[in-house]
Amino acid sequence: MDLGLHGKVAMVAASSKGIGFATAKMLAQEGCRISICARNEEALEAAAGHIGEETRSYVVDVANPDDLRWWVDQTREDLGPIDIVVTNTGGPPAGALDQITDEQWAQGFEGTLMNIIRLVRLSQADMIASKWGRFVHITSLVAKEPSALLPISSTLRTGVMSLTKLQALKLAKYGITVNSVLPGHTMTDRQTHLADIRASQQGISQEEALRRQAESMPMGRMADPDEIAAAVVFLCSAQASYVSGVSLLVDGAATVGFG
Repeated sequence: MDLGLHGKVAMVAASSKGIGFATAKMLAQEGCRISICARNEEALEAAAGHIGEETRSYVVDVANPDDLRWWVDQTREDLGPIDIVVTNTGGPPAGALDQITDEQWAQGFEGTLMNIIRLVRLSQADMIASKWGRFVHITSLVAKEPSALLPISSTLRTGVMSLTKLQALKLAKYGITVNSVLPGHTMTDRQTHLADIRASQQGISQEEALRRQAESMPMGRMADPDEIAAAVVFLCSAQASYVSGVSLLVDGAATVGFG
C-alpha cells in the first residue's frame, strides 16, 4: 500500500533507538525526508546512517525549549516546511509514589508533557499553510492503566490523552490530524531499565524479570519496536486523513477494560 508520504518532511523526537528509531526508519522507507533528534551525538549519527540518505540528525534535549526551537528552525532550513511531527521521549523517572521528589515531577512535566505542547506550537504553522499535517504522540499504555512503578508517567500520559483531543479539535479545520499511540510493553532500553528495578525489588536477575514480563502478556511476548512504529506510520499516512483525536492502544490486548 502506498501511504502517500513520499517527499514529506517528518520530525521524529528521541529517535536514536527504540520506537523512535523504528518509526523514523519506517517513515524513510515510505519516502519521507527525516529529521531525528536525541541527546547522544554518537548514537544519533549511527541511527541516521541506518535510516537513509535524506536523514538529518540534531543533538537535542526535548525537555529544553531552546533546543526544540532550534531543532524546528534547523529542520525547516535543511529540509523544508514540516509535514509530520512524531513526539517521543525516553520516559520520566520511575519509582514508588511516596518516594518521587518534586524535582522528578518537574523533570517529568518538562520532558513528557511540555515537549509535546512546544513542538506542536512551533511546527503547526507549516501544516496550517499547506492545509495538511500529522502529529502523532508516542505515549504509553499507563495512560489507561496506571502503574505503581510509573506514577509520573501514569499521571502525565493520561493528561496527554486530553491534550491530543484538544489539539485535534483545534487543528481539524486545517486538514491536520492529531493522534496518540499508547505502546504496551516493548523491548527497548526503557523496558530493560524497568526490568532492572523489578529485579532489584524481587531479588531476581534482569533476564528473569524480562522473561516474567513477557510471559505475563496475553500474547506471551513483548512487542518489537517495529510493531509500534507501524501504527504510528499509518496514522501519519494519507489514508488516515479522517482519524484524529484518537489514543490508540498497541499493547497486544494487555490493557484490561474498554477504551
